[in-house]
Amino acid sequence: MSLGLVLLIVAVSLGCIMARPFGMKEAWPALAGALLLVGLSALSPRGALAAVGQGTQVYLFLIGMMLLAELAVLEGVFDWAAAHLARWAGGSALALFTLVYALAVVITALLSNDATAVVFTPAVAAMAGAAGARDKLPYLLICAFVANAASFLLPISNPANLVLFDGHMPRLGEWLRLFGLASVLAILASYATLWLTQKAHLRERLQVPDESVPLRTGGRWTLAGLGVAALLLIAAAAFGWALGTLTFLLGAGCLVLVSLLTRTPPWQALRGVSWSVLPLVAGLFVMVAALDQAGLVRVLSGFAHAGIGPIGAGLGLLSNLANNLPVGLLAAHLFAQAPAGAKAAALIGVDLGPNLSVTGSLATILWLNALRREGLAMSAWRFLALGAVMMPPALALALLGLWASL
Repeated sequence: MSLGLVLLIVAVSLGCIMARPFGMKEAWPALAGALLLVGLSALSPRGALAAVGQGTQVYLFLIGMMLLAELAVLEGVFDWAAAHLARWAGGSALALFTLVYALAVVITALLSNDATAVVFTPAVAAMAGAAGARDKLPYLLICAFVANAASFLLPISNPANLVLFDGHMPRLGEWLRLFGLASVLAILASYATLWLTQKAHLRERLQVPDESVPLRTGGRWTLAGLGVAALLLIAAAAFGWALGTLTFLLGAGCLVLVSLLTRTPPWQALRGVSWSVLPLVAGLFVMVAALDQAGLVRVLSGFAHAGIGPIGAGLGLLSNLANNLPVGLLAAHLFAQAPAGAKAAALIGVDLGPNLSVTGSLATILWLNALRREGLAMSAWRFLALGAVMMPPALALALLGLWASL
C-alpha cells in the first residue's frame, strides 16, 4: 500500500480519536484504523501482533498507574490533600494557586501526567468550590498544563517516555543529567506564564475551611503504599529495572493489600480503571508500524540530524496535529540510532509541545473530559489562545536547558 493511503487512514483514525463522533470511546477509531490497515495488507497480521507486543511495558505501566490513582481516589487521598492545601493557603488565592501547582508537579512526577489530568482535576474543582473561588478555571488549568510541563521530570512521569525510548530508559542519573535543568525551566516558565494570564482572578480573598477532610484507614494505607511505590519506581529508574512490570506489580499489590486491610472488595477500583486506554494504545502501535512499513521513517530520516531546536519544535508542533502518543511512537523509530541529544530533544517536544492545544496529548483530552463532568467548559480556541502564550517560551527554555546540559 502506498504511503499516502496509509497516511490518510491514520489521519482519519486520529481525527476520530480527537473528535469522538457520536460520543464513541477513543479506542474504537484506533482499533478500526488498525484493522483496516491489516485488512488492506499495509501490515501483515503477524506484523500487527508484533507491533501490539512491543507495547507490553507501556500497557503494564498504564495499568499499574491507573490502579494506584483509582485507589487514591476511592480512599479519599486527593480530597484530603486538596483540603489541606486550602487550609495552608490561609485565604490567599495566589498561595492556593501556588500550592496546587506544586502538588500537581509532584503527582505528575510520581504518578504520571494522566493521574494529574484524570484524578487530581476533580479534587481541585471540589477544593476551589469549598474555598469559595468565583472562578475555578485558573486552578483547573494547572492540572492540564502541569500534566505536560512536568512530564519529563522523571522517567515514570509520562507513558510517552517509555514509548519513545522503546522500554530502554536511561538510568536515573543520566536522565536527570539530560532533563533535570530542562524540566525545572519548563515548570517555572509554565508557572510564570499561567500566573500572568490568570492573575486577575487571583486577587480575591478565599474562605478557609474550618477543618480538614479526615483520612480513613484505607486512605492512610493507600498513602503509605503510594510513598513506597514512588521510592521503588525512582529506584527502578536508577538501576534500570523494567518500569512497566514493576509499576503493574506495585499497583496490583497495593490494591490487594488495601482491600485485605479494609475488608473491601477490589472490584470498585477495577471498574474505575479506564481499560479502553489499552486498546487505544495497541491500535496506535499498529498504525505506526504500518507507517514504518510504508516508508515514512525513511522519508523523515534526515530530520533526526536537524539539531536540538528544530527537532524539539518540529515534534512539538506535530504532536498537536496528530497527538503526542503516536508521534512518540514514530519518533522511537525515527531516532532509534540517533545521538542522545537528538532523542532527548525529541522527548521534550513530544512531552511539552502538546501544551499548545487540547488535542496535543491524551492527558489533555482526559482533562477536558474531567472538566465537562464538573459542568465546566473550555473551548479548543480558548485553550489554543492560552497555549500559544504558555507553550513556546517553556519549550524554548527547556530546549535551551537541554543544550546547556549537553
